[in-house]
Amino acid sequence: MLAHVLLKPGEIDFRELPRPTAGPDDVVVRVRAALTCGTDVKAFLRGHPKFPMPTPFGHEFSGEIAEIGKQVRNFREGDAIMAVPTAPCGHCYYCARQQENLCDTVMETMVLGAYAEYIRLPARIVRTNLYAKPDDLAFEAAALLEPLSCVIHGLESVALHPDDRVVLVGAGAISLLHLLALRAMGMQHIAVLGRRANRVQHAKRLGAEEVFTGGVSHAREQVLAYTQGRGADIVVECTGQVDVWEAAPGLARRGGHVVLFGGCAPGTAVRIDTQRFHYDQLRITSPFHFTPRAVRRAYELLTGDSFDGPTLISGTYPLSELADALNEHQRGDGIKFALVP
Repeated sequence: MLAHVLLKPGEIDFRELPRPTAGPDDVVVRVRAALTCGTDVKAFLRGHPKFPMPTPFGHEFSGEIAEIGKQVRNFREGDAIMAVPTAPCGHCYYCARQQENLCDTVMETMVLGAYAEYIRLPARIVRTNLYAKPDDLAFEAAALLEPLSCVIHGLESVALHPDDRVVLVGAGAISLLHLLALRAMGMQHIAVLGRRANRVQHAKRLGAEEVFTGGVSHAREQVLAYTQGRGADIVVECTGQVDVWEAAPGLARRGGHVVLFGGCAPGTAVRIDTQRFHYDQLRITSPFHFTPRAVRRAYELLTGDSFDGPTLISGTYPLSELADALNEHQRGDGIKFALVP
């Protein structure tokens, strides 16, 4: 099969590799769509602490089952599926406490290599995080299951009230996934802050009540005006930039909740105004990855009527043109791009 291997930052090799085979409890998926994402762009540009190189590349995908293990009972060859690239072990300290996103082996067993013609899903994913794709859901939209699961996991830590005012910092794919998820949950008062006019206008079309342009350091007055002088009930940081992490709590009201969603570069640190953090009783969380509960909820949203996933797919590329797709994603010319083998 043809597959992309990330050799080192900035260098991808498109090569022939042996097609994977299914063990007794595994399935092999013929990839129908694999999506670009900010994590893969960062890995391509600077490396990633969870992706030792050289490494098979890509982790957001959907497809059809090409081969099935003899002990798999709930799927058949030819079934259209959607999945995420990890699943918890189910028996470690963290899994026993329903913190499956922190499972001792969830990251070391992550399946990479979606930028390829085929990918093998091991038993733990088949048992826990593999779903049938409805016929009326495009493969490109079905591949949003992984990032949406991360978004849902982050929002599970937030107590949402119908009249809350939410500010999403950033206007890329993750911010827009938060917007669509919050809208599907019935939230109406959502503002999006971003640097690129085309992206914030896209957020407006997707249902943002208000959009702001410019850097986060200049946004406080806009947010105060939007929230009757209080500050946002909920602030979600979606950029993974240190300066934005530091500025995000300044957009929240007293007693507000700040979700630091975007992952920053290794070795970086942030400063917090400890007086405000303490006396204004800010709640700050930084969610990581997802749980099976979040995957199930993301699946229900994607396959329901209130979530417009296809609006986030800005274009398609043949599998051979991965570097071009990642470069276009990084330039901000679109939201996400699908690689179609």
